Amino acid sequence: MCDGLRLALTTLTVLPVRAGRIDRRVAARAMSLAPLVGALLGLVLTGVHAALPDGLLGATVTVAVGVLLTRGLHLDGLADTVDALGSYRSGDAALEIMKKPDIGPFGVAAIALTLLIQAAALTEVGPWAIVAAWATGRLGIVLACRRGVPAARPDGLGALVAATVPTPLVAAIAVVVAAGAVWAVPDRPWAGPAIVAAVVVAVLLLLRHAVRRFGGITGDVLGAVTEVATTLTLLGLALA
Repeated sequence: MCDGLRLALTTLTVLPVRAGRIDRRVAARAMSLAPLVGALLGLVLTGVHAALPDGLLGATVTVAVGVLLTRGLHLDGLADTVDALGSYRSGDAALEIMKKPDIGPFGVAAIALTLLIQAAALTEVGPWAIVAAWATGRLGIVLACRRGVPAARPDGLGALVAATVPTPLVAAIAVVVAAGAVWAVPDRPWAGPAIVAAVVVAVLLLLRHAVRRFGGITGDVLGAVTEVATTLTLLGLALA
């Protein structure tokens, strides 16, 4: 479990934690702990947001800190995935687009809109909503790593973590994250869990499309589902 937590922290944050043993069993534990890491990131960002002035400036700086704490890896994965999906290519041709170091117009637009929506939503939500959103974002990783979802490549992060998390454990983690969102909208305790459930459905549909187009998941797909889930959760909580 300690090896799993170290791998989760080194993969999902900038914390200089020395990695221990790395294999698929450890990867399964690391991916299962992803929502916990997300909740910890959310707590940090809640503190940052509280220390800044109210309004768009404080929200934008908070989002920027979130990007720094994750090295921007999730945004990079989002851009690569959107570029590949936007090309209307499949299989190896789509994977080649994802491997290119440059970012196309679809990827640039995806990053810009994601950051804009997150910053705007942060001006409308409370502290617990930030924690819930970042935890739900990493719940997307758990969903992507569930049994039955293959890796698109025989190597890389996707191959290490694909199909490592048992489906019953995925369901249990999703229930815990949804239950934790009860306090995200204080005057409507049902809204947080309902939004998490809706985001889970959206992520499952995105994963189904990615598997059909790419043949499985990659590290970029993990980044994409993280940003999509985080953004949709923040948007839903802001509208609620």
